Amino acid sequence: MHELIDALKPYESYIRIREHELMSHHTTFRIGGPADLFLDCASGAPLEEIVPVIRKSGIPLYVIGRGSNLLVRDEGVRGVVLCTAEMHEIHVSGNVITAEAGASLFSVASTALRHELCGAEYAAGIPGTLGGAVFMNAGAYGGQMADIVVSTKYLDENGTICTVHGDAHKFGYRESIFKAHPDWVILSSEMRLHKGNPEEIREKMQDYAQRRRDKQPLEFPSAGSTFKRPVGYFAGKLIQDSGLMGYTVGGAQVSEKHAGFLINRGGATCADMQALIVYIQQTVFKNFGVELQCEVRLL
Repeated sequence: MHELIDALKPYESYIRIREHELMSHHTTFRIGGPADLFLDCASGAPLEEIVPVIRKSGIPLYVIGRGSNLLVRDEGVRGVVLCTAEMHEIHVSGNVITAEAGASLFSVASTALRHELCGAEYAAGIPGTLGGAVFMNAGAYGGQMADIVVSTKYLDENGTICTVHGDAHKFGYRESIFKAHPDWVILSSEMRLHKGNPEEIREKMQDYAQRRRDKQPLEFPSAGSTFKRPVGYFAGKLIQDSGLMGYTVGGAQVSEKHAGFLINRGGATCADMQALIVYIQQTVFKNFGVELQCEVRLL
């Protein structure tokens, strides 16, 4: 590991290098043990140079944004975690917004509002970054990234900068081409929106924000909706109808406000959350014959 740290020193103006950084500081679940090496990357960081240096070392590499859809094991991460959350520049040209992978979806939606562009209102309350949202085709309130993303720049497995356009993203329900290529690193995306009435855009964003405050347990650490929506059903209703609202394993709990959310009531471990997830899956399948698939990624 120290040889890799030495190899990364020429890039210290772009990256902050930390050893044994607790991943609980970098996930919205507030769960996770230490990463062997944690790299914060600033905007403009030459990832096409940095990533190959890491891969050449043979040490496993994991890329995260704000950790909003991530459950990290209690023993932590054996390898390098590269965090893009500080790569958050956003540019606007006409009706096209270009944002780096670490730009928050709230910032993207707010930028669209300032430029009187509509189509990204749904994203304002999703607590993640652009890169993660494109990776999983995040969505809410009838909108999804597939509706607005027209191109994405990424590093392929060889460290070459490439671009994917339109349908080549292979967007599906919580799916994209990037999920099939976990060794690709998303750098930025272009989103095409359209002109709208700023007051109507603001009202829609405020309406969505109020719905979230009313229905979601925002006062507790969570990863949002934990399970994918089964065809013909709603995961939260299946969990609620199974009598599991408030069910607790250690510090992990099914929210009493929204059964689709699993929360960290305080001191929850990854083991607690995993046990809760498995129990929910088993109970829902026993009651309804429906297999719930986890939306949250385990690292």
